[in-house]
Amino acid sequence: MAILQPLIDMAEICYRQGIRHVVISPGSRSAALTLAFARHGGFRAHVCMDERSAGFIALGMAQQIDSPVVLICTSGSAAYNFAPAVSEAFFQQIPLLILTADRPKEWQHQYDGQTIYQTGIFGQHVKRSFEVSPDYQHSDVKWAINRVTNEAINLASMAPNGPVHINVPIREPFYPAADEVFNASGEVRVIQRQENEVVWPQAVWEELLDEWESAPKILIAGGQGKPDAALNAVLDRITEEWQIPVLGDCIANLSGKEIIRHHDLFLGADGAENLRPDLLITFGMSFLSKEFKQFIRKNPPRYHWNISEDAFLADPFQSVTRDIPGKATAFFENLFEKLDYQSFVENTDLGHDTSYYSFWVQNERKARQKKHETLENLSMFNDLTLLDTMFKYIRIEYQIHIANSMSVRYANVLATENEWSGVFANRGTSGIDGCVSTAIGAARLNGQPTLLIVGDVAFLYDRNGLLIDNLPQNLKIVVLNNAGGNIFRMIDGPGSLPELETFFETRHAFSARRTCEDSGIAYFRVSDLAGTEAIVKEFLDFGGIALLEGFTDPVENTKAWKVLKRAAH
Repeated sequence: MAILQPLIDMAEICYRQGIRHVVISPGSRSAALTLAFARHGGFRAHVCMDERSAGFIALGMAQQIDSPVVLICTSGSAAYNFAPAVSEAFFQQIPLLILTADRPKEWQHQYDGQTIYQTGIFGQHVKRSFEVSPDYQHSDVKWAINRVTNEAINLASMAPNGPVHINVPIREPFYPAADEVFNASGEVRVIQRQENEVVWPQAVWEELLDEWESAPKILIAGGQGKPDAALNAVLDRITEEWQIPVLGDCIANLSGKEIIRHHDLFLGADGAENLRPDLLITFGMSFLSKEFKQFIRKNPPRYHWNISEDAFLADPFQSVTRDIPGKATAFFENLFEKLDYQSFVENTDLGHDTSYYSFWVQNERKARQKKHETLENLSMFNDLTLLDTMFKYIRIEYQIHIANSMSVRYANVLATENEWSGVFANRGTSGIDGCVSTAIGAARLNGQPTLLIVGDVAFLYDRNGLLIDNLPQNLKIVVLNNAGGNIFRMIDGPGSLPELETFFETRHAFSARRTCEDSGIAYFRVSDLAGTEAIVKEFLDFGGIALLEGFTDPVENTKAWKVLKRAAH
């Protein structure tokens, strides 16, 4: 008898709690967990042999549906390979339920295969880590597994969302006999958690409104976040009616005609200190723009409100004066309502400096114009000319995924005038690992054209994500192949070192062509300016998964990037 009923019930609880996707990496010790979910009938199972890629595929899925995705692996080092994705999910606040099979504790240090220390293996990179007892026949253990499973799912889905880990020691035997059937028991119990609504007291609002009224220059800035129609609507009203500038990187997914998007190009220019706000209101997660962060650190506002559901006090600008818990949409809707009412009752305007808004908009428009002029004058094929052409032809229904390193920095300058269905990047830890797998996971569930822009090193690092069956046909991949880590040529420090090519850029001669052949992906390549437009159109029009590899020169890329960055100064 190898029916481990509490694990079958664990799958049933996940289903009743609304989970529908499970990513499984094959293994033996995890057989009972795998079969509990695979035989349930209510889950869509995604199989990926590489745990590191599997973790990011699950992250990409959960990112799209904003609901936990289950990750299953066997014991030993397999669990450690989930760690990069788990840490990214933690800092990007993406819900995952990680189930790691384990050997019973008595077998540690007994030269028994795949036996390591798995209790709390992900450390502080999960919201909480649980471990269940392997004595599945005991009534208290059955009760505990039921409770822990409910608690873990609820915790993963509770703001701020994040990964939760359950370590599952399993004794042999764990393979069922051929005639054994998996059915949930009558002891399954679902425990729902009711979230509290944040209500800001009237006394707090009075203090906030006093600070607002005493701050002539007000700036709103958004960090990384998903597209949010309600948030964009209220920010549009604030900008239109009160002329308050709103700033956001491409990953903030802010829409509107006058959103400040080209700050990377002009905040380092002479006179930029005049853009210093008296009141800065920030929301969202990470800010991509180093220029903006450095600008605020050098020019701190008198007041800085940060709206966040985070459990930690995040202050990357070193200027926060108020940490306001809650959702940004609700806060701005309340703020607009109260200010609008106050303005109506007092029959006065809000008293802030509208010329401050004009100054931001003038800088934004100038930088945009200079960008276009610079791009039009680039006569050599490089990363910028390829991506500029690509962005001109990508339809608005596309969802854009951008890898880290130079890819996301290029996009933050170039992909600023288009409003696609969403722009995503792994900016939780900002690593290059998992960028391909995350896009694959997203494309599997989003049901829309999806484009990944990735550098050659990040692509090569994560090719194992392409080992899954049934690659999503709605995915297109653009690989910027400059034969190494081109960013090290562009940032201060390594660019002038004699060890640059060997130890930083890690020069190589690899291509994505054979990977495409192995994975059944249509392959396109471009290496000159003259043929770029035609090949980009052909690539985007192809009816299935495809990859376009652009071969560029790192020296030319560096030169073009520096010319563009200087253009608006």
